[in-house]
Amino acid sequence: MKSKEHIIKSVEAGSIAQEMEIEAGDRLLKINGEEIGDIFDYQYLVQDEYIEVLVGKPDGEEWLLEIDKEFGEDLGIVFENGLMDEYRSCCNKCIFCFIDQMPKGMRDTLYFKDDDSRLSFLQGNYVTLTNMSDHDLERIIKYHLSPINISFQTTNPKLRCKMLNNRFAGEALKKADRLFEAGIVMNGQIVLCKGVNDGEELERTISDLTKYLPLLESVSVVPVGLSKYREGLYPLEPFTREDGIKVLETVHKWQEKLYPAYGLHFIHASDEWYILAEYELPEKERYDGYLQLENGVGMLRLLMDEFQEALEEEKLKRKQIGKGNPCPGGKRAMSLVTGMLAFPYILDMARKMENAFPDIKINVYGIVNDFFGERITVSGLLTGQDIERQLKGKELGERILLPENVLRSGERVFLDDITVEELEKALQVKVDIVKSSGRDFVNAILA
Repeated sequence: MKSKEHIIKSVEAGSIAQEMEIEAGDRLLKINGEEIGDIFDYQYLVQDEYIEVLVGKPDGEEWLLEIDKEFGEDLGIVFENGLMDEYRSCCNKCIFCFIDQMPKGMRDTLYFKDDDSRLSFLQGNYVTLTNMSDHDLERIIKYHLSPINISFQTTNPKLRCKMLNNRFAGEALKKADRLFEAGIVMNGQIVLCKGVNDGEELERTISDLTKYLPLLESVSVVPVGLSKYREGLYPLEPFTREDGIKVLETVHKWQEKLYPAYGLHFIHASDEWYILAEYELPEKERYDGYLQLENGVGMLRLLMDEFQEALEEEKLKRKQIGKGNPCPGGKRAMSLVTGMLAFPYILDMARKMENAFPDIKINVYGIVNDFFGERITVSGLLTGQDIERQLKGKELGERILLPENVLRSGERVFLDDITVEELEKALQVKVDIVKSSGRDFVNAILA
């Protein structure tokens, strides 16, 4: 069998790898005489203070490098494949899967369903445990990799099999027991489906999951996302305001019960539930350090708090220098674009900016998601075509500010493959991409 090798994409400046004259295009063959299966093996093997690294050069020459370094110090190598292995696809057919709800004709990568435990550790992905082999489990325990993020959905084995359309889904829950026994830190997720795993089933799930405290640090409850492309799929209904209130009552009850005992609120409702129920967002202390931001838990609270702090600092700064107008040359107009979920909050922040700095005019546009359906309200699933169509003919000012989550990671491309440059050309206005923090929000407006 051919030995496994890993192509080096680049080497970080000033790193050990650069010092050892390792270069892009070289191949990593072995560390300490052992082949590297994936990134887990690599990160484990490079920890020691003394290691021997076998590198293959493009001309076929092999270098055995003896390296003395600090314990845990990285070599500074970036690989062509960040996982250093093939990505593992999901073996489930979940009734709530959003990928099954996408239209045909999009780029192939959008239809790939991953359920790879290694990505849980590396990128924060949530895994169902059904695709985690005993070998994977043993390596997580051996390397003590944490946190591992788990999509529980329910602790009812029979119901879990139904929700995931996998007859092994109930049995897979036992892997969480092994992770707990090994001292592995975990986070959890419950995708709530009306009439399926809500109500009494949600109560049961929360109650069952408390046995993993404190190693299971947080569990988010998020409503299922329903696009308009659900023909032939399990019949799921959207949640109502009354449903949202019941979910929040359940979550808050358990928070009040668990916090005195563990110092953790443990179970968290995503921002959508508060908006749906027309409740005020919780204070920042309720989020336990924002452990579930990627699931939309506390995202709006953090944004608003960061914004308010940055705004007050800017106001004070400009007062001290006797300058109230941040825009030399007169009044400037711009437009903010967001999804319907965050629209009221972005609008409120924009008005506060206008009040603080009267020489700025800010138009705020909430984009209805026609592409996936109006029930999809997050900005991260907006498309270039929806933004273009809904902004045509609107007062836009000198530039448009878009949140960075509307784009593919590291690229200037929307979900529907329209580029930022194409949007600029269509609307005849400059488009600026804004990072996610409240401070970035303030800085972008004042730029």
